[in-house]
Amino acid sequence: MTVSLRAARRAPLLQVIKSAVATVAAWLLAGWLLPGPLPVFAAIAALLVVQPSLNQSFAKAVERTVGVIVGVAVAGVLGLALGNGTWIIIVSILIALVLAWALKMTTGTANQVAISAMLVLALGTGTPGYAFDRIVETMIGAAIGFVVNIVIVPPVAVAAAHRSVDRLGAELADTLERLAAALGRPQTGAALTELIVTARLLRPMRESAERAIADAAESLTLNPRAGRHRAELDEVRRLLERFATVVTQTIGMTRAFCDRYDDTLGHEPSVAAIAEQLRRAAHDVRLLVHRLEDGADPVPDEPDEPALTRPLSVAAPRSGHWVLVGSLLVDLHRIHDTLTDEVS
Repeated sequence: MTVSLRAARRAPLLQVIKSAVATVAAWLLAGWLLPGPLPVFAAIAALLVVQPSLNQSFAKAVERTVGVIVGVAVAGVLGLALGNGTWIIIVSILIALVLAWALKMTTGTANQVAISAMLVLALGTGTPGYAFDRIVETMIGAAIGFVVNIVIVPPVAVAAAHRSVDRLGAELADTLERLAAALGRPQTGAALTELIVTARLLRPMRESAERAIADAAESLTLNPRAGRHRAELDEVRRLLERFATVVTQTIGMTRAFCDRYDDTLGHEPSVAAIAEQLRRAAHDVRLLVHRLEDGADPVPDEPDEPALTRPLSVAAPRSGHWVLVGSLLVDLHRIHDTLTDEVS
């Protein structure tokens, strides 16, 4: 019950303030322009239109306005043809829902059509011009909600995308270093399981970063502040594309190591060299993240130059390990190509 009622985190306080300002302004302005019934339609429209992004606000404004217009039209036709009464209201709800379904309206618009038809027949049957006034009132509320969302710090979600990609990069570097450490010492079954499970956690982090970038891109649509943030978002997106490739190769290397591990692997001459390359790859991942954050400043306490300078060349492995070593080398070569294109 608690999970269904509570969000994972609070909405930004600024969003609450903007919703309150838009609702109060819509109530006062619509009440002044359209004397008569309380301006409930305007207040509801303003409250619903203030969304986390301007693109969502515009869509919600259109959805709300179209729903009210269609709903009022349905109520007006039924009121003129059949009069009023409880059964007319029930019929109007059914007709409104069926009409919205036939027109392939969204769920929100369909619900708004039915609600508007019901309210107009229930509250406005004895008031001339009630239906038309509710359309105008809704448009006023929707417009105020959209304007308030623009004027009071238009929402930009680029920083959240930036943080999400940074977290992915940090965890990716840690995963590469954990694999490098595992290559250099004997492993138990439990340690191997922990290694692969931890590596696979990179996938949901990558998906979360992709969603954050999609949200950031949507937040810049119709946003007057988009110009100063679009270049940053493009850079974050390019970095995520690089990291996504390295994530795939890192998980593949970890899975191959866990599947084909045996206690004699530590005696393989090429394993130490592969582990060193993995540590260099981790350094370069952190270097990319740091450059995205602070320009070209060096990573503290680490060389400020890329560590992956050239692909690794090793002697032929022993017959018992050639499949594993070959697989690691192929994935490592792909990681090398991905990272050196960015950090060189």
